[in-house]
Amino acid sequence: MIYMDNAATTLQKPEEVKEAILYALEHMGNAGRGGTEAALDASRSIYAVREKLADFFHAESPTRIAFTANSTESLNIALKGLFQPGDHVITTVLEHNSVLRPLYWCQEQGVELTILNCDEKGNLSYEEMENAVRENTKAIVCTHASNLTGNMINLKRVGQIASEKHILFVVDASQTAGVYPIDVQELGVDVLCFTGHKGLLGPQGTGGLYVREGVEIRPLLCGGSGVDTYNMHHPSQMPTALEAGTLNGHGIAGLGAAIDYLNRTGIDVIREKELHLMRRFYDGISQIPDVKVYGDFTAEERAPIVTFNLGDYDSSEVSDELNEVYGIATRPGAHCAPLMHKALGTVEQGAVRFSFSHYNTEEEVDFAIRAIKEL
Repeated sequence: MIYMDNAATTLQKPEEVKEAILYALEHMGNAGRGGTEAALDASRSIYAVREKLADFFHAESPTRIAFTANSTESLNIALKGLFQPGDHVITTVLEHNSVLRPLYWCQEQGVELTILNCDEKGNLSYEEMENAVRENTKAIVCTHASNLTGNMINLKRVGQIASEKHILFVVDASQTAGVYPIDVQELGVDVLCFTGHKGLLGPQGTGGLYVREGVEIRPLLCGGSGVDTYNMHHPSQMPTALEAGTLNGHGIAGLGAAIDYLNRTGIDVIREKELHLMRRFYDGISQIPDVKVYGDFTAEERAPIVTFNLGDYDSSEVSDELNEVYGIATRPGAHCAPLMHKALGTVEQGAVRFSFSHYNTEEEVDFAIRAIKEL
């Protein structure tokens, strides 16, 4: 199989990730639950990964990193815990359902919602974003990169708007964490939501959120914490405030090993190869008759994604043919990005997405180009 569905999950992981998970399975107890060597080993391991993530995203402190199962859980915690009836929130058509559905839930509770549109290439207007701010605006919530087109949002620009307007800035970094450097303090990000199983090259079931000091989020869950047992309420201090129950310590250990790999290899080196493969594929298919590619490829910075349609064929037919005949794994359909498909006019047809990893090769890309030409 030639795997080119890395925007969904990275299939190929560094060997040290697998080794770290196996070691944790054999040695790790329950962090914060007792003083045995196994429990302490778990606590030390988990805290070490907090430190690595805090350093990776330039957080003020490891305590500002809370672990979750994925971006979806992180975004639910953030969005349902920040907003209340009467608040106004700005978001965009680029968003994944992990952002949209929690915001629709908030809207049903009385939160006002503005969704910014994009142009024909999938780009936003920052002037329109700034003009959308009202007196009761609480936050701007947006993705760092569209999982459909690969187009990126200028976080520094949006962070400046949020800072000038004295509102919160919440970012979904699902497609960019581990691919692009993210300095939450420099960019003015108040809450960063990320998953471990994509660009961070960690296992599924891992993720988290960074919360800036001074930003209070109501917990989504409450329960066991390992501390303050006789308190009727869940502990309020970070990160315990947003972590109820036993953490996925085995997965977090794997995530820590993935961060080590990224730091050692260099995310700039990894990204350069992924973007090179993406450009090679784009150049190879964009001139083929009846191939329509979506997104803005004039931008230097973008996620390593190429999404297209072939004539009037349903995207699932094309993706199935690529899989069954050529052994190429891609993602067809709506990609959990309904508003972006509406903006592009692809609701009925969907689209075929190729997303690249530095583990892919030029030979694989060239084979995929030939497959599209044959189809």
